[in-house]
Amino acid sequence: MKTAQTEPAERFMTGSIPIEQVAAFAEGPFQGNPAAVCPLQTWLPDRLMQAIASENNLSETAFYVGSEGHYDLRWFTPTCEVDLCGHATLAAGHVVFQREPNLEIVQFSSNSGPLTVRRNGSQLTLDFPLQPGKACAAPTGLNRILGISAIACLQAVDLMVVVADEREVEAIKPDSKAVAALPGRGLIVTAPGSDVDFVSRFFAPSCGIEEDPVTGSAHCTLAPYWAGRLSRSSLVARQLSARGGLLHCALTDERVLISGRVIPYLSGVIHIDKSCVDPRSNDELPSTLT
Repeated sequence: MKTAQTEPAERFMTGSIPIEQVAAFAEGPFQGNPAAVCPLQTWLPDRLMQAIASENNLSETAFYVGSEGHYDLRWFTPTCEVDLCGHATLAAGHVVFQREPNLEIVQFSSNSGPLTVRRNGSQLTLDFPLQPGKACAAPTGLNRILGISAIACLQAVDLMVVVADEREVEAIKPDSKAVAALPGRGLIVTAPGSDVDFVSRFFAPSCGIEEDPVTGSAHCTLAPYWAGRLSRSSLVARQLSARGGLLHCALTDERVLISGRVIPYLSGVIHIDKSCVDPRSNDELPSTLT
């Protein structure tokens, strides 16, 4: 029997990039929404960033480039790039603060405009644009998809469905293929909470996310709805995924401040080599990795 011959790893490695995994909007260990964050000196090819996000297999992987509190930020799910992600922005802010401990505020430029993350005691606070939903008719078959009756439907980036109470939100088991066919990026299901102002769950199978553990960006639509319904601008929210998460929301002008805790989980490096780039493409690894 022939023994397979393997080349030494160092013959293939041309560089590495750091990676941090943290849980955003967590109340304790193994809660909140895990996100990977990769600080870069310069952008990697899009296909490579997408491959890294797919390999990580988390709801989102964030990549940022910049220095001294000013950064460009991008987010990738396992299947696609997205224009806004709350928990991975909170995670990226945490990583920047760890690397630059003298900062009190981080400014990100993104496809959704300027975003900031501030220190706020034991929490971090996102400053995000409001994305209020517009009342709409329920898509055909929605009650069948959810297994419960919708009280109201609103359309923004996501389809938001309001149901009667927290127990209904906990109980739903929607069909992923049917949810993927609904309009918008994903599906938000929300109701009044028993010990918080409101609860929600978020599903985005069309983006490769069966259910997102905690979704900061969805609260750009949730917060203005519940602020209007409850007649107050400061709200506490809980996402009822298996991991769960707690968010504090405050409306100000055309923005929403979303606060939560970040708990670090792991630190490491990703080894990158030239074989990671499709030779048929025009992509090249940046010189910082070659």
